[in-house]
Amino acid sequence: MDVPSVQAAADPAGSALLTDLYQLTMALGYWRAGRAEQEVAFHLYFRNAPFGGGYAVACGVEPALAYLEALRFDAADLAYLATLRGDDGSALFPADFLDALGALRVTLDVDAVAEGTVVFPGEPMVRVTGPLLQAQLVETALLVHLGFPTLVATKAARVCRAAQGDAVVEFGLRRAQGPDGGLSSTRAAYVGGCASSSHVLAGQRFGVPVRGTHAHSWVMAFGDEREAFAAYADALPNNVVLLVDTYDTLDGVRHAIETGLALRAHGHRLQAIRLDSGDLAYLSRQARRLLDDAGLPEVRIMATNDLDETVIASLKQQGAPIDIWGVGTRLATAYDQPALGAVYKLTAVREGGAWVPRVKVSEQQEKTTLPGLLQVRRYATGADDGDDAGAFAADMIVDESAPAPAGEALMIDPRDDTRRRRFAADAPWEPLLVAALRAGRRVRDAEPLEASRDRAQAQLAGFHAGITRLVNPHRFPVGLEAGLHERRRRLVLAARGG
Repeated sequence: MDVPSVQAAADPAGSALLTDLYQLTMALGYWRAGRAEQEVAFHLYFRNAPFGGGYAVACGVEPALAYLEALRFDAADLAYLATLRGDDGSALFPADFLDALGALRVTLDVDAVAEGTVVFPGEPMVRVTGPLLQAQLVETALLVHLGFPTLVATKAARVCRAAQGDAVVEFGLRRAQGPDGGLSSTRAAYVGGCASSSHVLAGQRFGVPVRGTHAHSWVMAFGDEREAFAAYADALPNNVVLLVDTYDTLDGVRHAIETGLALRAHGHRLQAIRLDSGDLAYLSRQARRLLDDAGLPEVRIMATNDLDETVIASLKQQGAPIDIWGVGTRLATAYDQPALGAVYKLTAVREGGAWVPRVKVSEQQEKTTLPGLLQVRRYATGADDGDDAGAFAADMIVDESAPAPAGEALMIDPRDDTRRRRFAADAPWEPLLVAALRAGRRVRDAEPLEASRDRAQAQLAGFHAGITRLVNPHRFPVGLEAGLHERRRRLVLAARGG
């Protein structure tokens, strides 16, 4: 068997083989059973908000849609699949099935939240309807395209909230989970609110603004720190950010001040100094005093060194005069939660022209699925709500395959069915799942990454501050439309023989 080249494996994001083997074995089973074209509905969602928070920022939607639209099994893919063997040594996949895969073109309908939408546990981010074989086959790719980016975008949103409007620079490429993880994390960090990144390839690919300083090795390569700073300023007079802690931090600040005054004399300026170790609260206060006393109040202070939202919030509480935050490892790797735990579940099948709901029952309530063709209505507060008018009020999950209730809508909390909320028939709401693909082709244009970033910021601002706080957030109301709640209850009882 030929060994795939490194080059062929270098960019997996568009490969039809970006999947688990069992998706392909199930596809073969559906094909053999004559079920490949049966129309079904799947939904992708997550069960628990990451990082102990209350929300997530949806990310990876646009790359997922691009993947689906371009999905093809090429000759190399089929040749590899032909080499796979079952326990008896015979081919795992018959030649006529591989021919069918080679002819496959995605005809799925996909409805999805827009990139940067704030979403909550249990509510679908993506709805896929169409032929069973296709809808099953894309499960793994959808989960991998959305899971990790949503984690990083959410982490970035939390870090930026802690920074209280200060610029956050993503510095995580060198610690990222491989080259592909590095690209995904930088893109997601920008959607989540980071102002820029050190990652040059992400700048080229996605238009993320790139920023950089220098390393300790630059200083160590010269005879002393003064010489190193002067040489850097001479080489890049329009991009001078000096790392001041190679030897003694406060001496480094003094040397940076000398460089800053020299730059000013030649019509340039020292943009910032960077602190990368030690007591950042103390050192930033001392550095600010030195800079101000030297007549350089415009020079900003940047901090790095294993920062995350908790450390930044603490430094803010201590009054550290830090202007820019460089966040690397703990952002690019979603350090304190390695997986979102997203799932992709079948919720309905089409029989005789009508949608028939399906439910997966579990001993754990959170793992019992919602049946039907699901949609999320995001309600806004009304004019009678005073200062909160227009803010997000609640998300109600409805089944679009069922008749809509006449008059007011009743929402029931799935965790406690005694908690209920009513919405007038004319209460303002918007659907979160919006048509993205129809018959496998885009029906909404891909948008600039900046628009996704702006959406995330606008949505986060639309929630009460208690929803987005970092510690012990208030739970945003997410519930089921009463008819969906009752339908689920009946299906669960029937599955349990009740």
